[in-house]
Amino acid sequence: MNLLVTGAAGFIGSRYVRTLLESDAPDAPRIIVLDKLTYAGTLDNLELDHPRLEFVQGDIRDGELVDKLMSQADQVVHFAAESHVDRSILTAADFVLTNVVGTQTLLDAALRHRVEPFVHVSTDEVYGSIETGSATEEYPLDPSSPYSASKASSDLFALAYHHTHGLDVRVTRCSNNYGPHQFPEKVIPLFVTNLLDGKKVPLYGEGLNVRDWLYVDDHCLGVDLVRTKGRPGEIYNIGGGTELTNKDLTGLLLEACGADWDSVEYVADRKGHDLRYSVDWSKARDELGYRPRHDFATGLDATVAWYRDNRAWWEPLKRRVAEERA
Repeated sequence: MNLLVTGAAGFIGSRYVRTLLESDAPDAPRIIVLDKLTYAGTLDNLELDHPRLEFVQGDIRDGELVDKLMSQADQVVHFAAESHVDRSILTAADFVLTNVVGTQTLLDAALRHRVEPFVHVSTDEVYGSIETGSATEEYPLDPSSPYSASKASSDLFALAYHHTHGLDVRVTRCSNNYGPHQFPEKVIPLFVTNLLDGKKVPLYGEGLNVRDWLYVDDHCLGVDLVRTKGRPGEIYNIGGGTELTNKDLTGLLLEACGADWDSVEYVADRKGHDLRYSVDWSKARDELGYRPRHDFATGLDATVAWYRDNRAWWEPLKRRVAEERA
């Protein structure tokens, strides 16, 4: 079986691919990775010499290339996306082009070659801020940022191809991921790498925004359960079960890195900053047997240790970002 995985030189996609390649089962898939290698993707995240892995550099908006790869595939898992909220606030065009147009290009090719299931990986941010309780899959979409608006649009496109064409599309919506290999502009790797270098960390507003944290391996487990056991046309929330304010998270990171609150710099809050995200993942639990396997303390310790031991991976990435912004 040939599995096309988009965006798999990035954080979550690469971990998903590495997990599948660890299997020596007779039915373990051959994997074709399609990735544009933008700033957030690096070949260092992949085992390029693995006999079941083929890497193709390219854009998911390239209809000719996508059609060629889709003709070779039996199933698709679609991770590729522009995903950083701050960048979407500065300029939204890339988010529309990649997240919406790119997804539509993939869906068209999947439909032509009847490649299914098509697993579309999305985010809890499409629900917007949740005052109380947790969002089920039926919760109305209320995206706040250009990023989340583009992801909500791509979700609707994916589901429309199921309702209109009968394509086996399955959508996942995850909470905030963390773990090794995450690009160091996201909050946990940014704070950890800054603290390891003795630098200050920027905390938005009063630090009261709440996020649910999901270890990347648990997310990958959930995605593969949806691929192998999910139902066509369904949405599955994938949560981690650990809600923390950003201030509480900062305190844990300071402790893990041997720093104190003198290392924290309070900065102006982000535009349109949602107060709280929370998803109800009981559907994935009850239908697919999904449960997070990593408690937050263990996952955070492993994450901090990885960044401490892998400066050669993240230091060049941070230098490159600094040069781009100079």
